[in-house]
Amino acid sequence: MPKGQIEHANLTVSDPQRSAELFSRLCGWHERWRGPAMNGGETIHVGSETSYLALYTDHKAHERYVKGVPLNHVGLLVDDLDAAEKIVVDAGLEPFGHDDYDPGRRFYFFDWDGIEFEVVSYAGDGQ
Repeated sequence: MPKGQIEHANLTVSDPQRSAELFSRLCGWHERWRGPAMNGGETIHVGSETSYLALYTDHKAHERYVKGVPLNHVGLLVDDLDAAEKIVVDAGLEPFGHDDYDPGRRFYFFDWDGIEFEVVSYAGDGQ
C-alpha cells in the first residue's frame, strides 16, 4: 500500500506577502518559491523542506473558489503554543476556541481572508 503525506495546500489570499510573513514567523518556515501564476496572479510558497502553503492571488476581485467552500480549517503544528498565539495577536488577528485535550493544546484564528487555522501543540512540558 502506498504511504503519503500532505505536500502542500493552495490557498487564495488577498496579500500573499503578508500571509507568507505570518506563516514564516508562526511556524519557522521559509520562502521556497515565488512567481507568476494563472490569471495574471502571483504565488508564494512558504513552508519546510517537505511541505508548504501555496499562497495565491490574482489581484482581481479576489473571488473565492466555489470548490474551497467545504474547507473547515487548516491545522498547523507548533512546538510553543503560547509564542505562536503572541505572533497571531501581534499580526492583529484574534485567537479563539482555546482548548486542551489529548493529544494537545490548541487555539483557532481567522486570517485576513476569513480562512480558519487551528494551531496545535503536542508539547508535554506545559507549552
